[in-house]
Formats: sequence, C-alpha cells, structure tokens
Amino acid sequence: MQRLYAFFRRHPTGVDSFWAAVLLLITVMSMTGNPAVSGSKEAPTLLTAVGLCTAVAVRRKWPERALLLTAACGVAQVVFGVGVNPADFAMMVTVYTAAATGAAWSSRLGLIGGLLAPAIANIRFAADYRYPSTAQGVVSTVFMTVPFALAWVLGDSLRTRRAYYAQLEERAARLEKEREAQAKMAVAAERARIARELHDVVAHNVSVMVVQADGAAYVLDSSPEQTKQALETISGTGRKALAEMRRLLGVLRTGETTESGEYVPQPDVGQLDDLVEQVRGAGLPVDYQVSGSPRPLASGVELTVYRIVQEALTNTRKHGGPNVGATVRLAYQDGELELLVEDDGRGAQRELYEEGGTDGLGHGLIGMRERVGMVGGSLDAGPRPGGGFRISAVLPLAAAD
Repeated sequence: MQRLYAFFRRHPTGVDSFWAAVLLLITVMSMTGNPAVSGSKEAPTLLTAVGLCTAVAVRRKWPERALLLTAACGVAQVVFGVGVNPADFAMMVTVYTAAATGAAWSSRLGLIGGLLAPAIANIRFAADYRYPSTAQGVVSTVFMTVPFALAWVLGDSLRTRRAYYAQLEERAARLEKEREAQAKMAVAAERARIARELHDVVAHNVSVMVVQADGAAYVLDSSPEQTKQALETISGTGRKALAEMRRLLGVLRTGETTESGEYVPQPDVGQLDDLVEQVRGAGLPVDYQVSGSPRPLASGVELTVYRIVQEALTNTRKHGGPNVGATVRLAYQDGELELLVEDDGRGAQRELYEEGGTDGLGHGLIGMRERVGMVGGSLDAGPRPGGGFRISAVLPLAAAD
C-alpha cells in the first residue's frame, strides 16, 4: 500500500489518465444497446465523453484548461441534445480541481457552471425526464445541484488549508531567519566585547611591562635590587595578562572541557586596589578614594568600572607626559555610582586618546562609551581647565547578578 501511495504521489497525471480511461470505458459500455444514443446522437455522445475524460486526465496539470474543455463539452451536449451519461461525472471533478488549484477566475467559473448545469440540463431534456409536476422538477434540479456545490466547497476548503499551511511555513522560515540574524548579532556583539576586553588587558599590562622593562634597563648596573623587583613585576604582570586572555579566549572554545583553575574570574571593583598598586609600582602616582557605603553591584557594572579605570590610567601613562599624577574617585550614591578619573598631564595631546590611542586599535573613549551604554549609564570625558584630562561616569546601582 505504501508503494502504491508513493506511486500515486509521484505520478498524479498518470493516475488521472487511468481513471479517465475507466470513466470512458463505462460511458461506452452504457451506450451499447441504449436507444437514446443511437443513430445521429452516437457520435456527439462519444466525442463529448472523450472530451470530458480528457479534461479529467489533464486536470492537475492544466486545471483552467480542463475546466474550459468541460464547459465546452457541456455546451455541446446541450446543442446536440446529448443526454446525461456517466462521463458527466467529469464536470464535478473539474469543478473541484478548479476550486482547489486553479486560478481565482476559474474557481468562480466552476462554481457558476456547477450551479447552472443541472438547471440547464433539466430544462433542455425536460421531455425525456417527464416529471409529473413542476415541483418534482425543481426538487430534482436542487438534488442534482448539491453534488456540484459540495465539490466546489471541498476544493475551496482544500485551497484555504493549503494557503494556511503555506503561510505557516513562510512564518516558520521567517522566524528561522530572524533567529539566525539574532544569533549573528549576538556573535558579533560577543566578538566586540572580547575585542574590548583584549584591548584593555593587552594595553594595560603591556604598558606596565614596558615601563618596568625600561626602568630595569636604566638601573641594571647601579641597582640590582630594583632591577630584580622590576623583573618580578614584569613576570607577575605577564602571568596575569595571560590568565585574563585565557579566560576571554576560553569562551570561544565551545564544547571543550575547561580545566580546573584555568580561567580567572572577571575583574571587579574589589580589585581596583590591586590595579592602583600596580600602576603606582609602574611609576604613576595615583590618589584613590572611595566614599559612600560600598554594596554589591551587578557584574556588568563591576567590570565596566574596572575597565574604565584601567583604560584611563593606562592612557594617562601613555599620553600624560612626565611628572603626571592621577586621581580616582568612587562615590556610592542612593541610586547610582559616580566614577571620576582625572590627571594633571598634557591634556592638549589627548586627541590620540579620543581616537583610541597610539596603539591603533581604535578603542579608548569609544570603548568606554560602549561599556557605559550597555549598563545604562552616562559618560562625560574631556580636557580639564588648566591641563590634564577628566573622565566622569555615572552608572546605575542594581542588584548583584
């Protein structure tokens, strides 16, 4: 049965041709010995039967043409006086097909033709039917009209159901495309986040390592102890940078097993003391103060505060000039956290900072604004009156993640 069903699905026209041949055979058999179709009516009856069966055979491939051929055969039956015969069953089949798969005009034509055909047949062949009364003729006409109406209703229902399924498939395809687009946007956003993180990690730690290396080279002969301390700082800073880079790049290793202790947690406000001490050790005086009542913050806000301070102090060392000093102020208010980082360096040369620094990575203040915007805060940055640079951020206080 499954093979037979599959064959019917693959060869619909062949199946229709088979049933058309069966219908033609039944019609020819009904003509044998029938005095109503003998003589001059035999040829018109056979020709109209062939036309109707041909319409059945091609109804799926050309539904509109099949309907027009059926209508032409019906008109020929009325003109030549060909009575009702088994081949007329093709009329209901083509009406159903036109309603299900044909064009809109063919569906309407099939409905009109199906409703009028029984009435026209009863009027044309009233003498043959010999109804006892007009009422019985009307009842017979209605009874013959019902199958045509049902055929059209079934076909139109099938068309509506197919259109509904097509709409569902289109909607599912559209939703799938939207999900793919959202996934691509999420990947792009994650890549941008990783790029910002890597920029901050590399720019800060490499800057510290360069300063310590220059200092070690300067005091290599005169102060071995200071040289040793500088090398230890370089080593510790390098290890910290590698650990943070492993953590960042680890999110790209989907499906791999994470080794215990391989990645360090994201930096937060509590690590600002270590950051400031590291910067001080690199030769930049930093005044760090916290006011208000410290409280747990959302992880995004914690990371944003840390990265802003890290980026600001890194660029102060790179662009502030000699004898520069910096201040970091962190103030906890009722509903917001105020962060202020400023220095007394050469503010007139900070255009490089606006463009992302001399490292050519294109971040700097742009990356800061992106970070602050993601957590719903605001950022104000610019030169200070009398020299230096100032960065002020206001971040919302939210419950910790």
